[in-house]
Amino acid sequence: MKYTLNFSEFYDNIRLNPTHVSLYLALFQLCNLIYFQSFISISQHEMIKLCRIAVFGTYHKCIKDLQDFGYIEYLPSFNPYKGSMVNLFNFEDTEMQNL
Repeated sequence: MKYTLNFSEFYDNIRLNPTHVSLYLALFQLCNLIYFQSFISISQHEMIKLCRIAVFGTYHKCIKDLQDFGYIEYLPSFNPYKGSMVNLFNFEDTEMQNL
């Protein structure tokens, strides 16, 4: 399955700030490394390092916003030994369905 990253999605959404974009790109890179499996397991600490977010509250706000805005599906884990699950939506499929 081919995934595309359409930056016009980010340009057109005035609710997004650079922190949202940085987090999304970090998630996209992780998904790319594992060939876009439907869900990936993420560690909050590793994601914060990867996308250079300095405050945990900002990370939580941004990941929740990305879910609320329809960019990802986020299933948080409240277990410190188990990662949260994230699924990135494939915008190519969405665009094709809208034609």
